[in-house]
Amino acid sequence: MKSSDVMTRRVITVGPDASILEAARLMLQNKISGLPVVEGQGQLIGIVTEGDFLRRAETGTARHHSRWLEFLIGPSRWADEYVHSHGRKVEEVMTLDPYTVTEDVPIETIVQLMEQKHVKRLPVVRGTELVGIISRADLLHALASLARKMPASTKNDAEVRDRVLSELEKQPWRPAALNVIVRDGNVELSGIIIDHRERQALKVAAENVPGVKVVHDHLTWVEPMSGMVFSSPEDEAATRAASK
Repeated sequence: MKSSDVMTRRVITVGPDASILEAARLMLQNKISGLPVVEGQGQLIGIVTEGDFLRRAETGTARHHSRWLEFLIGPSRWADEYVHSHGRKVEEVMTLDPYTVTEDVPIETIVQLMEQKHVKRLPVVRGTELVGIISRADLLHALASLARKMPASTKNDAEVRDRVLSELEKQPWRPAALNVIVRDGNVELSGIIIDHRERQALKVAAENVPGVKVVHDHLTWVEPMSGMVFSSPEDEAATRAASK
C-alpha cells in the first residue's frame, strides 16, 4: 500500500493570514489536531498543530526563563519564543517547510518518517500543491482493513476509490473527516460524522458506484451538543461478538 491508497483527500486547511483563533476553531469543529497552511492555488507553506497553542500568553502558559538561562539561550531564541506565544496570525506560529510525502510513497516509509521526526501527520504533495494528508488515524484504518484479511489492492480498486471520492465531493453534506479504503471492491468508510443521518447517505453514495461490492461502515458519530461518541452498528456488533 502507498500513501494515495489511504490518504484523506479533502483536506481542511487554513491560510497564513488567518488568526490563531480561526485555526483553533477549525480544529475543534472538525475534531482534528493539525492544519496544513496553504496559499495561492493550494501551495503548501507550513503546518499548524495543537502543540503550537500550548504556550500562549492569553492562557498564561508562555515560557518564563530565569535571567541566567535567558543569557545562555540568547536573544534570537528568546525572540522566536515571544513571537510564538504572542503572535496573532497563523504564519507567526506555524512550522515552516513541514515534512511531506508524495502520492507513491510506501506506507512503511511513512511510518518510519513519523517515528523518526516525531510527527502525527504528513501532508501529501504533488510538487508544491497539497493533494492530501495522512494522519496516524488513517494508518490505523488501513491496519484495521488489513486485519480483516481483504485481498490486496488492485489498480481497479484505486479507480473505484477515485469514483467514490468523486461522488462524495459533490455532496454538500459530506463530512470533513472521512477516509475511504477499497480492497477487491469492498469499501471501508471511516471517519467522523456529526449527524447520524450522514451515515446512511454515505453508504448509499458508495453503494451506487460501479465496481463496489459491499460497503463496511466504520464511521464514528460525535453528537455535537453532548460530545458523546458512538461507534457504527457494524463495529458494535463485531465488538459484542468478540467478547462472547
